[in-house]
Amino acid sequence: MARTRLSRSDRYDQLVEVSWALVRAEGADALTLGRLAEHAGVAKPVVYSHFGSRAELLAALFTEFDDRSTAMLEESLAAAPESLDGRAKAIANSYVGCALAQGRELTGVLAALEGSPELEQVKRASERAYSDRCRTILEPFAAGGVSTPSLTAVFGAADALSHAAVSGVLAPEDATGELAKLIVAVVGDA
Repeated sequence: MARTRLSRSDRYDQLVEVSWALVRAEGADALTLGRLAEHAGVAKPVVYSHFGSRAELLAALFTEFDDRSTAMLEESLAAAPESLDGRAKAIANSYVGCALAQGRELTGVLAALEGSPELEQVKRASERAYSDRCRTILEPFAAGGVSTPSLTAVFGAADALSHAAVSGVLAPEDATGELAKLIVAVVGDA
């Protein structure tokens, strides 16, 4: 059987998709470049031409997740009323919704990101950008601005609520509803 030749971009997308499937099936610790090549049905040099190391692969997975999160936030905002409640619900729905769409495999990738300074930088840069975007969205409704400690508290709660929804401890609508109420309370106090 002949192998299908993919464009570089399509091959990259395929490798990312197979990586998520491998993490989903076996956990993030099982994700190596060699295992990825095996599961994708390509030679190791093909994988290495896209990802020079496991760290680069993990960073790419996180970046892909982050891009989807940002797109989901923008879609939610486009459909939301321009009010504090509307904006809070859009942020909450997109945050929890993206975690649910990704599932449990994100936890393993996030844990692996904590393992090296370079990966930690990727994660922190992403968190700063998302936080700054949310600050811009919410500041028109906050008389005193939205402080960094306030956003840190909101996103700590967002992570906990999302994790609870992904693991089935909370219904998704309860997680998003609670997060939206928290955002409104924090911004309303600012």
